Amino acid sequence: MARIYKRGRNWYLDISVKGRRIRKRLGPSKDVAKLALKDAEVKAARDEFGFIQNDIAIEKFLEKFLEYSRTNHSKATTKRYNAVIDNFKGFLAAYPSAVFLSQVKPEHIDLYKVYRKDALVNPNGKRVESEEKATEFTRKGARSKTINFEIDTLRTVFNLAIKWDYLKENPTQKVTRLKVSDSKAPRFLTIEECERFLSYCPDDLHPIYFTFLNTGMRKAELENLEWGDIDLKRRRIKIRFKPDWKPKSGEREIPMNQKLNDLLTELKKKNASGLKSNYVFPHSDGRKLKTKLRRQLIKIAIEANIKDLTTLHSLRHTFASQLIMKGVDLPTVQKLMGHSDIQTTMIYSHLAPDHLADAVEKLDY
Repeated sequence: MARIYKRGRNWYLDISVKGRRIRKRLGPSKDVAKLALKDAEVKAARDEFGFIQNDIAIEKFLEKFLEYSRTNHSKATTKRYNAVIDNFKGFLAAYPSAVFLSQVKPEHIDLYKVYRKDALVNPNGKRVESEEKATEFTRKGARSKTINFEIDTLRTVFNLAIKWDYLKENPTQKVTRLKVSDSKAPRFLTIEECERFLSYCPDDLHPIYFTFLNTGMRKAELENLEWGDIDLKRRRIKIRFKPDWKPKSGEREIPMNQKLNDLLTELKKKNASGLKSNYVFPHSDGRKLKTKLRRQLIKIAIEANIKDLTTLHSLRHTFASQLIMKGVDLPTVQKLMGHSDIQTTMIYSHLAPDHLADAVEKLDY
């Protein structure tokens, strides 16, 4: 049903589409109003208003997405998606203008960027509920790189909504990414800081952090490491697929230096006479490690008086940075780190100016 009517000097359009009512001011011209009425009737007939018959509440769809993710993605990926969705739910609570999925517009995504820039966040970008829960590491505003990742995640969420016929268009499609000018340089430890950090490690955590620093492994790679992945004779660690887990960038081998080989040899002997776990770094019950490694890392860093060490990824940065500074080439570091794109490894290139200069000097035409 559609009609036009006059109120005061202006004409208005009143139309119902799939149970939704649209009212729009058209101006003082009756002829323009008649044309607008015909246009609206044609759009309604062609279903061009963008309304989907099987619309769904945003909160309900987000739960459906996470259920889908738990089945189709790795645990680590689902965990990252869940963190972004939690932030988006916080935004929806602050800006309750969108309740149904079809009501989310590009404007909301742009407002979400503002919301994240104004929010209190932890070093990992996670939203802090209130100032009372803030810590010394809390800061105002997520970094642009983090917000861009969250927009990409929401794009994935809304693409699934299109696939399932809940949406016609992705509201993130017309949203521009933020310019990354506030990206923080990777924090890596000096050799002296590494030695000091390890000296403050409790006996049960020392092998774990020592392995991080000597392999550059990701947290999930270390947690899923089994004795079947360790070749002590060849001094190789194999990062490989497991029935319940898959590596982020596929399988790879990491050579072990002599100190790490010796440490793992001793651990294997203790495991054979103790827990007999399949995991190299098991929990106290022999199952997969459950220790909050980041929390322990921050605690150790404070005790060792090491500043700005707040993430496990800093140990991975340390591995790569120290190799680069010792003259190892970028493609080799890329393979050791398991980077799928050399551009990721290039963040360490500034640490090797002399090495790059030496490479140019080898030219002799």
